[in-house]
Amino acid sequence: MTETLKYPLVSIGTMNTQINLRLPEKMLVSAKKHANKHGFGTVQEFIKETLREKLFGSDLTQEEFKLVQKLLKISDEKNLYGTEEDLKKALRR
Repeated sequence: MTETLKYPLVSIGTMNTQINLRLPEKMLVSAKKHANKHGFGTVQEFIKETLREKLFGSDLTQEEFKLVQKLLKISDEKNLYGTEEDLKKALRR
């Protein structure tokens, strides 16, 4: 796969900004159900991915998307952040 990603999948020393979002209870319940059904760990992850898709589009299949989610989860758990080039080198091994 030599295709360039539309947005980086690795953190490179950037700070995240926290926001507060108010949702009607019915929407929150629906979001939780959707997030759970589609393999998102939290509603926050679902919302972030939805924003990414709206802002940058998505060319990933559902299977590819699930693999990326697993990679991100493991990266968070083990603090495996680096540059995009570091990631490419690791994937070539």
